[in-house]
Amino acid sequence: QVQLVESGGGLVQAGGSLRLSCAASGRTFSSYAMGWFRQAQGKERAFVAGVSGSAGNTFYAASVKGRFTISRDNAKNTVYLQMNTLKPEDTAVYYCGAGRSVGAVLTGDADYWGQGTQVTVSS
Repeated sequence: QVQLVESGGGLVQAGGSLRLSCAASGRTFSSYAMGWFRQAQGKERAFVAGVSGSAGNTFYAASVKGRFTISRDNAKNTVYLQMNTLKPEDTAVYYCGAGRSVGAVLTGDADYWGQGTQVTVSS
């Protein structure tokens, strides 16, 4: 049983930066692959970034590669998403999820989900 809580969303101007955090409960955090997803209003949820339990493997959607960085601190049971050079099209509710593997997370097959945090980028 894992609980995930996102934080760090807000309103920023285009070109700005935000860092999202996802805090997890439980003692087996390092066993889970973690991912970030986003859902813009009126659109389907989309994969943004994923990281393996050991943090040795990371994956990014093409739309954010080079701008966003996913990382994790297993000692703190927390995964982060550093978002730089934000664009208006990045506006969405961002969710973190925990899954069995990075491969599963990439396809949205997460076992646990956070409540989401709103990111709004103005032009």
